[in-house]
Amino acid sequence: MITEAIILAGGFGTRLKHVLGNIPKPMAPVDGRPFLAYLFERLRGVGINHVILSTGYMHEKVQEYFGDSYRGINISYAQETTPLFTGGAIALASTYAKSNDILVLNGDTLFDIDFAVFQKFHFEKGNNITIALRKVENVERYGAVKVDADGNLLDFVEKGKLSGEGFINGGIYIVKKDWLLKQGMPSKFSFEKEILEMPSFRKNIVAYPFGGYFIDIGVPEDYYKAQREFGGLFPKAKYLFLDRDGTINKRVVGGYVTKPEEFVFLDGVKDAMAIFAKKFDRIFIVTNQRGIGKKLFTEQQLEEVHSSMMKEVVDAGGRIDRIYHCVDLTCEETGRRKPEIGMAKEAKRDFPELDFAESTMVGDSISDLQFGYKAGMQTVYLLTDGDAPEETKDYTDKFYKDLKTFAETL
Repeated sequence: MITEAIILAGGFGTRLKHVLGNIPKPMAPVDGRPFLAYLFERLRGVGINHVILSTGYMHEKVQEYFGDSYRGINISYAQETTPLFTGGAIALASTYAKSNDILVLNGDTLFDIDFAVFQKFHFEKGNNITIALRKVENVERYGAVKVDADGNLLDFVEKGKLSGEGFINGGIYIVKKDWLLKQGMPSKFSFEKEILEMPSFRKNIVAYPFGGYFIDIGVPEDYYKAQREFGGLFPKAKYLFLDRDGTINKRVVGGYVTKPEEFVFLDGVKDAMAIFAKKFDRIFIVTNQRGIGKKLFTEQQLEEVHSSMMKEVVDAGGRIDRIYHCVDLTCEETGRRKPEIGMAKEAKRDFPELDFAESTMVGDSISDLQFGYKAGMQTVYLLTDGDAPEETKDYTDKFYKDLKTFAETL
């Protein structure tokens, strides 16, 4: 199984510069997230645990955002000090990989392929390079790739020289590192022109066609297309899970909210709850209340706090479908205390239509993010206490000042 990938993220993005300004192309925002984040999400779902980002132009913006890991994927950086073109970039980045067979992707293209089928084909064929092909209605913009019935490469046709339906290079490859590094290529070379399109290398290359969603954001019209389409490709969440203390109400420093008069809504929360009521099918609160386990207050007192809170939320036009709380002192007792997901499982039992893949967890602590992550939800971190700890980037790429700011993006 392939566990390492290279993403080519060093391009200048010349054709998008007037649209993006001082943002490198792979960091182009699409539906509120960097384009590169969508590629990481795809890779995370197919078992990739190490990504080598090949960076160049404005590399610091990429590294500042993603750091050393992203949602459980370790990240290394192969930084070009001078442009190496695609071949040089892949060769350099491959030296950071431990595996011989490495997945390679373009950082400005999203191509929805079946990675299991792609890997199986690559290993069965035993070739040094495998290309993912995409069938399109008109190959003129991209150039065409011709293969035989067994996937053996026959020819590359330059863009503009052929039109009509055909196969194009989808920008996803599996490459054998040892073979590539033994070819004696210069430090700067084009992977497409000097490897894929060279007749002398043809016997080393096979290709497999896929028909999944494909978009290259390299030109403004397709960048805008991505803005329109990603909402459907990556559906908005239907179910909302909220932490309580520090998310909905002010924390009691060194203590607990034990009665209604101690419960103080954070600024903008009531407005946010009114927005959520219109946007989400179900809204839940999941809250750790260890103070009850410590005998500092009672279940009855907590019920009084929540009854008062619910009334104010409803009066403001909001809604809470169910509140789940855990009084355990440790996570190990019942598996209910966050970051364990016992409370999420209870919500699923009570509301069978609930789908964690269509859910968002919002909170202001690492345990909130870990709870959502373990359940397979999207996660949002609120900057209630200022800057986010570095560890939060392992679990989310969505950061908002407060609950109302998040609600206003929906």
